[in-house]
Amino acid sequence: MITKFRIFLLLLCGALVILTASWSPSPEKRASSKISAPAKTQQYLYVAVPGIRNYLEYGGHGILVFDMANDHRLVKRIPTGGLKADGTPSNVKGVAVSLATNSIYVTTLEALQRIDLATEKIIWEKTYEGGCDRLSMSPDGKLLYLPTLEKENWNVVDAEMGDVIKQVFTNSGAHNTLYGADGTKVYMAGLRTPTLGVAETKTLMVNGRMALVKTHTVVKQVGPFTNAIRPFTINGSQTLCYVNVNGLLGFEVGDLKTGNKLHRVEVEGFKQGPVKRHGCPSHGIGLTPDEKEVWLCDAFNQRLHIFDNTVMPPKQVTSIEVRDQPGWITFSIDGKYAYPSTGEVIDVKKKKVVATLKDENGNAVSSEKVVEIHLNDKKAVKAGDQFGIGRVTKGA
Repeated sequence: MITKFRIFLLLLCGALVILTASWSPSPEKRASSKISAPAKTQQYLYVAVPGIRNYLEYGGHGILVFDMANDHRLVKRIPTGGLKADGTPSNVKGVAVSLATNSIYVTTLEALQRIDLATEKIIWEKTYEGGCDRLSMSPDGKLLYLPTLEKENWNVVDAEMGDVIKQVFTNSGAHNTLYGADGTKVYMAGLRTPTLGVAETKTLMVNGRMALVKTHTVVKQVGPFTNAIRPFTINGSQTLCYVNVNGLLGFEVGDLKTGNKLHRVEVEGFKQGPVKRHGCPSHGIGLTPDEKEVWLCDAFNQRLHIFDNTVMPPKQVTSIEVRDQPGWITFSIDGKYAYPSTGEVIDVKKKKVVATLKDENGNAVSSEKVVEIHLNDKKAVKAGDQFGIGRVTKGA
């Protein structure tokens, strides 16, 4: 009896061993049992071209994408729209990014196009009465302030569908536009006025009721400055603006709270001369993200002049030569790199050129419309700004 029981146990154990050895999970289950490594966030510089008027020799047509972590080498070219009636590429006027829609927006003289960052396809391209100029995206990625092409108004545009929600009239020659960091105000510069318009965008109660509206109304003018405002920038706490004006090799500083002009700063040691584009000596100004420096474009002398912004008025400290006449300047989000429109990549701390932007054929790329985007598995998780804006906010 004991022998039979032992034989039974041996047979049972053998069967269990055979069954265990013969079973293995499916490939799908094996794959799912492994812990997936998180996708790595990639840092790219998106350069919209033609971003120097409609000159195709500065990079052709489309969006050139450069790998910021790999010596700013070209990764790809994304096809875009933005064609004129004759089928040739139109001037790119501005670029903005929405994390909410995972899209990059590009304006040309005639139209606004939305391009999906995951598929890299154009979702829509729309024309607007009066044309388009340098736009700005709200911090929540839901609204665009879209200036007409140097005409009477700005259009407030829904970022999802491109529909006009409201028109803001200034009769100032609508041109450059910049949303404040908290999304409550938009700063609007026209080519026909020496003042900087400020529009209120925050949500308000109506007559004490629960109904809510977006105001989108001009509530203040900063200035007047000594001439019509060209490019400008603001600090993160929205207390100061730094503006280029016609006829000045330098910039002026304004108080965004009181509306007063505070200082006029002229470049020392360099003379004004004829310029190729824009018609003014300094077209392009930016704050480093830490707001310790102001960088200024000087077209005729092909220089970037750098000012110490820890004192007021800012004090000129050094200059950097670039390969062409600069017309714009912005910075990487972390403040490591400066990006003049002439295509150099400049180490901000060392004040040295560390790379130059080149296309597929090794040709120099230049553009006044560039923006940094961080992607994680084709999803935008952080975006910079085409303007060189200050990023120091209250309490930081």
